[in-house]
Amino acid sequence: MYIKRHLEKTLTRIETMFGAILVAGSRQVGKTTLLRNAKPGLSYLTLDDPIMLASAASEPGTFFKAAPPPLVVDEIQHAPQLFPHIKMILDAQGRKGQFFLSGSQQYQMMRNVGESLAGRIGVLNLYGFSLRELCGIDCDLPFRTDRGYLEARKGSPAPVDYNTLWALIHRGAMPAMAAEGMDWQLFYAAYVRTYLERDVRDLAQVGDEVKFLKFMTAAAAMTGQLLNHASLARDAGVSQPTAERWLSVLHASNLVYFLQPYHNNIIKRAVKTSKIYFLDTGLAAYLTRWTTPEALRHGAMAGAFFESFVLAEILKSYANAGILDPSLYFYRDKEQTEIDLLLFRDQTLYPIEIKKYADPKVEDVKAFAVLDKIPGVTRGPGGLICLYDRPAPLTGEDMVIPLTYV
Repeated sequence: MYIKRHLEKTLTRIETMFGAILVAGSRQVGKTTLLRNAKPGLSYLTLDDPIMLASAASEPGTFFKAAPPPLVVDEIQHAPQLFPHIKMILDAQGRKGQFFLSGSQQYQMMRNVGESLAGRIGVLNLYGFSLRELCGIDCDLPFRTDRGYLEARKGSPAPVDYNTLWALIHRGAMPAMAAEGMDWQLFYAAYVRTYLERDVRDLAQVGDEVKFLKFMTAAAAMTGQLLNHASLARDAGVSQPTAERWLSVLHASNLVYFLQPYHNNIIKRAVKTSKIYFLDTGLAAYLTRWTTPEALRHGAMAGAFFESFVLAEILKSYANAGILDPSLYFYRDKEQTEIDLLLFRDQTLYPIEIKKYADPKVEDVKAFAVLDKIPGVTRGPGGLICLYDRPAPLTGEDMVIPLTYV
């Protein structure tokens, strides 16, 4: 059964603006399914097909003569030779919505897009299913903390109870797991093996896949924490430059997200180290050997996994609206004052704390006051995202925001 993706509405809007549309995302998040359902009448070519790929590589100039646009081309990163020819076709025809492309290697694709299709291509990013999509909720507003957003979500909270939530966090958001219910162990074992054998080899020419898997596991164990290159390198048994290069591979594959610290020239005390988040909590749970939802929710990493899940949900809400690079930060200073997440918009900082319990307290948001001391910015209404069952005022303009409203 096909579950409608919120990105479809953005795809429909953006295809009237550009000749080509690229849907990027990690392996098996549903890029092909999205395009084939959104564009059912178009020809479909996949460069996973070795014969098709050989044709694209050896005869890129005639490739689109046999299959003229409009069409869908899957795994476009395998044939960068096609980008200049897509450009020539678009320049000659001057039509919108001619090429619908997908791919799972962000850096490689974006380099080729920048060189060949600047101004001619719209880029969208697809993640795994959001909680809203799984629950059939139509609201596709990007997440905010203000009362207007909460009022818009009032009639459509996600109907998810505590046990179901942890089952979702453990299962992950990949369509094969979230919608089709595949065996958790078998699915992620196959996913990791395919990722190591294909994407990692293409992106990094990693010779020791066992060592890279060990590195992935160490990175997954760090989800929701400050990024420590030295610790990652030590745990994986590689040099620090190698660890940094391998982190870029995970990021290029859309598996991890680096949340940047908020700082400026005025804030001398702010840390400048990023936080790392695995975007699919099911994959992170598999790598770190949390084999059941019960073990995960009672384990030492429960808070980090809950925070990773919430951050991913917020990112999905922006990506599904076509916003590729939302202004998201965290705050931490040398006095250990920390705010989990900041939304930055119009010179205003909207602070967010993320807690996995259901008994919100005013003390949970006391760190928000540190933002009042930053010259040049305003503090907007903040939110405490937790497992409370309804929105509620906390202090001042700050609100308790149930996870089901994210």
